[in-house]
Amino acid sequence: MLAALLSAYLVYVNVKNLAMAWSDTGLPSFQISRNGGDSENGEEPEPTFAVLEELPDLWDGNERVTILIMGLDYRDWERGEGPSRTDSMMLVTLDPLTRTAGMLSLPRDLWVDIPGYSHGRINTAYFLGEQDRLPGGGPELAVKTVEKFMGVPIQYYVQIDFNAFIQMVDEIGGVEMTVYEKIFIDPIGKDNTILLEPGNYRFDGEQTLAYARVRYTEGGDFDRATRQQQVAMAIRDQVLEISNLPGLLASVPALYQDLTEGIRTNLAVDQMIALGMLALQVSPEDVARAVIAPPEMVTLETVLYGGEEAKVLKPVPDKIRLLRDEVFTASGAIGPSLEAESPRQAAELEDAKLAVLNGAGEEGLAGRFADVLEPLGFNVAEIANADRLDYPTTRIVDYTGNPYTVKYLVDLLDLTQSQVLFQTLPGNEVDLALIIGYDWFELFPKLNN
Repeated sequence: MLAALLSAYLVYVNVKNLAMAWSDTGLPSFQISRNGGDSENGEEPEPTFAVLEELPDLWDGNERVTILIMGLDYRDWERGEGPSRTDSMMLVTLDPLTRTAGMLSLPRDLWVDIPGYSHGRINTAYFLGEQDRLPGGGPELAVKTVEKFMGVPIQYYVQIDFNAFIQMVDEIGGVEMTVYEKIFIDPIGKDNTILLEPGNYRFDGEQTLAYARVRYTEGGDFDRATRQQQVAMAIRDQVLEISNLPGLLASVPALYQDLTEGIRTNLAVDQMIALGMLALQVSPEDVARAVIAPPEMVTLETVLYGGEEAKVLKPVPDKIRLLRDEVFTASGAIGPSLEAESPRQAAELEDAKLAVLNGAGEEGLAGRFADVLEPLGFNVAEIANADRLDYPTTRIVDYTGNPYTVKYLVDLLDLTQSQVLFQTLPGNEVDLALIIGYDWFELFPKLNN
């Protein structure tokens, strides 16, 4: 649902821009006859609209654009008694060079490190940012949390209102959806639950929202994330139907203002227009889609949370990084496809800049490790002391998302995933750091085997 609204909203902004351009250039706008008297045979003429000779500029950057899209918890939103948690989170990435895209859904109960708040469910990051009135509020803290967890930079965020979504779907005439299993949907309101049998449907706005929000299936939140991505593609298809353009253009002036009021974002209008134009260049076959789901990527565990026991989803970092790399590499977001026969070859293809840092205080320790790591295929770009010299155990800090290099290091040194950390440092000259701790004397022999 979330990516759907962003996609459609960007297209709407683009359509608005086209209409303005037609007006500015003096080209005729479309006209629809309602009385049948404008044609010689008395039949109503086909709707006509001008073809714009020069489209607005595409996104002018050469690097990927990644957006965190958030929807609020309906129960919190409906009560309106304070800040809401996020009910859904999705990363959407667009690559202007390859004309590809990716969507990656994050479950609401992921147990992650929230900057400044220790660990918590990922859906509370937005709530905490709003509650404590942090700079940038809930969206900014949510972005920082997902950046740290996923190891990818996020340039923009979009937080979406339910009413804006419903109105937008209704304005485009609903969407065609294929339902693959028996499912109950519950549109907003009382006593209106609908049983859907497998088959093809045309949903209005409320039904589409209900379909995207259903959690009570065998896969729970994970099934819902998949349906949200399905809705995203269905809305895109509906908006881009050429027969819909005249009606869309007619409703844009009023709808544009309504949608603007229903969306909170740090994207400027001109950026939305450019991204909308870019989105039009991406075919459905070039959109990679994935959901972080059990059993490989998360495990259900009990933790002490807020003084009480709670069920959370503990991430399996190496599996999630591989999924992220698969989605983002397919969309051109991280780099070229890494087709390798060994962990070393994959790391060499990734070519991450490695800092080897002495965190144990043993003289010359970082240099000794670097001398062994370079012949093993690592791109050692820095040798220095760490920020302190009392690290009890060795750790890896991944700054820019380098799953193959990290995996190669972890395997060589026989480290655990708890020794791999993620941190975003804009402008950092290296991609990851190996901080050598007091356990170095156990690790060094492993590099020579």
